[in-house]
Amino acid sequence: MTDKNILTENKARAVVIIGITGDLARRMLIPSLYALYRDNLLPKDIKLVGASRSNLTTEAFRALVAESLMQFVAATDRVPVKMEGFCQSFEYAAVDSAKPETFAVLADILGNVKNSEVIYHLSTSPNLYGSICAALQSAGLAHDKARLLIEKPIGHDLTSSRAINAAAGAVFDEERIFRIDHYLGKESVQNLLALRFGNMLFEPLWNASHIEQVQITVAETVGVEGRWGYYDDAGALRDMVQNHMLQLLSLIAMEPPAGLDSSSVRNEKIKVLRSLRPIGSDNTAIDSVQGQYSAGSIGGTSVVSYADEEGSKASNTETFVALRAHIDNWRWAGVPFYLRTGKRLAERSTEIFIQFRSVPHSIFKAAGAGLSPNKMIIKMQPEESIQLYLMSKVPGLDRDGLKLKAVPLNLSFDHVFSKQPRRIAYERLFLDAINNNGTLFVHRDEIEAAWQWIDGIHNGWQQSGQPPHKYASGSWGPTSAIALTERHGHSWHE
Repeated sequence: MTDKNILTENKARAVVIIGITGDLARRMLIPSLYALYRDNLLPKDIKLVGASRSNLTTEAFRALVAESLMQFVAATDRVPVKMEGFCQSFEYAAVDSAKPETFAVLADILGNVKNSEVIYHLSTSPNLYGSICAALQSAGLAHDKARLLIEKPIGHDLTSSRAINAAAGAVFDEERIFRIDHYLGKESVQNLLALRFGNMLFEPLWNASHIEQVQITVAETVGVEGRWGYYDDAGALRDMVQNHMLQLLSLIAMEPPAGLDSSSVRNEKIKVLRSLRPIGSDNTAIDSVQGQYSAGSIGGTSVVSYADEEGSKASNTETFVALRAHIDNWRWAGVPFYLRTGKRLAERSTEIFIQFRSVPHSIFKAAGAGLSPNKMIIKMQPEESIQLYLMSKVPGLDRDGLKLKAVPLNLSFDHVFSKQPRRIAYERLFLDAINNNGTLFVHRDEIEAAWQWIDGIHNGWQQSGQPPHKYASGSWGPTSAIALTERHGHSWHE
């Protein structure tokens, strides 16, 4: 979990990206590997291989890699001699999982390292995971030293998730499967562990006795941006809540793990997911809200409705979700966890808002001074910061009465760590996978526990037959989301 290349006896000898010509690989994976190569963080003898169904020559493939670097790497991070060396270090194999015999070419390229620690990163549609794993096995490449990296979404419900996991598990042992949720590679997300378990100040207060409510918001101003085909099948609940938001909830709510090893952290996260109170047909109407954006304005620019983004196709897919969740365990009994995510909202923001309970008795009431509960706001984007709001006396002679005000203690990561390089999430995830560190990857049990909870919500919506509420683009979602919190005496932090 550091930027140092802590090499172990299990370090990878090769990284193979299958689906190298896809959007994810070009935008994120290639630039991330380049950054590690540029900073000499990759093992010197590691072999880099790209693979896809495209029939490319090695020269054409390396030109594609160079194009990706020019397009998606900031000019200040481009080092020409390093870029040239990185491109030349990449080999290419044309493979097709429908033709397992083509994977013999990949075996030839890997050569004498094919039986060593090799990482296969599947940057493809999840419905191809099973056939690719089988093809790797048939080519003798899925041995007991090989590791598999797979991207979310792992299925679209519990049943499909189990099928994908079973297909991968039939070829690779569970400890060799690294499921990626790139949120876990973000600096700000990892800092949740440091905040909670590295400071004695907070952990004694991190429970239902001292915290009244928790809110997690992941708001986007963009629409579906060309992903209409995928998104219309998934929706905000499956696309964002099932993975990213439940990971954030788990890190905020988990018990202290025994250590930072992968099994200790995973076990505590799984306990949280299994403690989530089901939201089903009997309570979706009061504990959930689904919405879909209509036309409006974002940043002064007019935008069309969700349906009109794909040529006026009617759809009941939700682009906004708000939930009131409960974790039924001793630490969190009675504390609502409000989750909210959506597209075309008023601001781009990812934050966790924690409201502490009020003091049991105010000694300032007779003086006419009001108190507000302490609050903590953990911002993850667009900027990273932690704000802790404490009550302070307003300076003055108090001739008109004592005045108190909530004043923030503000830790800005951009300011405090201005000289530290900021890493793309995939840089850290690649480095951890190379060094066989599974802490920041998602276990099969986590995936399936999350899907079980999500399926209950989705099935409840289907049984109710209630379509998503419309909300104007540029707003904070449908008005029913406001009622979700206000009926319990709370309000969204905005």
